[in-house]
Amino acid sequence: MNSIRIFSYLPNPRVWKSIIAAKIGGIEIEVIGDKPKNMENWLWDFDARPINDEDKSDLKSFEIKSKRGFKGTLYKTDDFIGQHPFGTVPAGFVGEERLGVFESNSILRAVARACDDKSLYGGDDANFKSRIDSFLDANLVFSREFQVYLLELEDISVYTHKRTKAAYEFYLDGLEKSLSLSNYLAGNQLTIADISFVCEFAQFLREGHYLDQLKSKNLSLISENFQNDYPLTFKHFKSLSNQKEFKDVMGTYLDWYDM
Repeated sequence: MNSIRIFSYLPNPRVWKSIIAAKIGGIEIEVIGDKPKNMENWLWDFDARPINDEDKSDLKSFEIKSKRGFKGTLYKTDDFIGQHPFGTVPAGFVGEERLGVFESNSILRAVARACDDKSLYGGDDANFKSRIDSFLDANLVFSREFQVYLLELEDISVYTHKRTKAAYEFYLDGLEKSLSLSNYLAGNQLTIADISFVCEFAQFLREGHYLDQLKSKNLSLISENFQNDYPLTFKHFKSLSNQKEFKDVMGTYLDWYDM
């Protein structure tokens, strides 16, 4: 059995972080799941599996009304909720104890700790690990802001656009400063801070699919001047996105984006 299993809707850029880290770090992890619209037809568990209508009648005690990210009824076992009290995906399980690890950057850390290549998470240098953690937290703060923005893009408000633009500028300003001093975000070697950044930012760039909706509100793409305003960050994003370990996982996700 793989020491790390992840259950999620797929494809999911937040799961890509862990898959890419595992590839670079020389380990195998197990990822299972389905398209978002099909998640109501799965039993959410360590041993997650598809279920049919007959199964659902036998699983009534596990019915939970979806509150975030999904609509309708989901089926989550007591064991799943015990390990994942917030009930979200991606849901990681680690070790023989099948301990629940939630939030994509925490799952990413777990993968990095298990990797043969320990340098992805700072090796034995506790201080460097803390610096990497700082970027992972900054990534998470920005992702929380743009997640709301992406969900509202069909009918975006000026307030949400303005707030996300401010978060974008604050985040990219910090990355640009860091990359003016070192080759990678946390220092002079690739770490999970860089992996997390690429996967999160690739998801943010989905705003480009909603240009018409933005124009209808007299708004522009927040990232329209990404390449010129943040040249070092753009170069870093482009370089890593085209690296084999990233490309193999991300596939055609960014093919539409002009880099």
